[in-house]
Amino acid sequence: MRIANHAGRAVLVLSGGKGADIATASGGRFGPDPQSVYDDWDAFTSWAASATPTPDIELDRALLESPSPTPSQVVAIGLNYADHAAETGFEPPKDLPPVFTKFASSITGPYGEIALPDGGHTDWEVEVVAVIGTTAHKVSPAEAWDHVAGLTIGQDLSERILQFVGQAPQFGFAKSYPGFAPIGPWLVTPEEFPDRDDLALGCSIDGETVQDGRTAKLIFSIPRTIAKLSEVITLRPGDVIFTGTPDGVGLGRTPQRFLQPGETLRTWVEGIGEMEHTFR
Repeated sequence: MRIANHAGRAVLVLSGGKGADIATASGGRFGPDPQSVYDDWDAFTSWAASATPTPDIELDRALLESPSPTPSQVVAIGLNYADHAAETGFEPPKDLPPVFTKFASSITGPYGEIALPDGGHTDWEVEVVAVIGTTAHKVSPAEAWDHVAGLTIGQDLSERILQFVGQAPQFGFAKSYPGFAPIGPWLVTPEEFPDRDDLALGCSIDGETVQDGRTAKLIFSIPRTIAKLSEVITLRPGDVIFTGTPDGVGLGRTPQRFLQPGETLRTWVEGIGEMEHTFR
């Protein structure tokens, strides 16, 4: 099952570029607010499993927004691929990965323009994003997937000058400019993937591939990440987790490279789709 946020309404993604408005198809039981679908996730998925919705929407990529637009928490994981840790000069985490937050005001949709901060060094970081479906606190890795609504694509855009300007890194602050958390184009539920623990992900700038990885190389897999987070945090329906980026970021290159006005960043994850953003 694929769920999109189309012009602010929850939509089931069907074949042939069509969609079905969830509020209409369910007689008002679910939706139209995309965030509200997660609030009764088990009932929603039970309904969707037997529903035969009529296509009533032509999906327009310009109208697609984040499938979880207003989560109560946006959690992000750092240094979760060994090669990425190495390229940035850090030791790979052993017992707990770096955890930080991106502020929810940075969330944007899967297509469009993003403004670069003046005088900054904005970097790219492709990530698989997990969206929570049911409340998770003190869950085991074996239980974690049961609490995941689905996966989508994210970019953890990062302003590197601000990130390292002080005595301690400003991870969340430097990664929360408007548009610095693009998410989309839709949510894909876990059973849709042949292997939900091994997905190809990558991104390109103006057609040049700069990141190319697989989630099988995550140091802390998605279920292990959720279990670790839930030891402390109560993860709520609709919460968003950026699970880490593979190597290939601009900070780790020689010479370093950062996004420039007019460049187009295309981001993809196997089995989900792609996003595309131009910078100004």
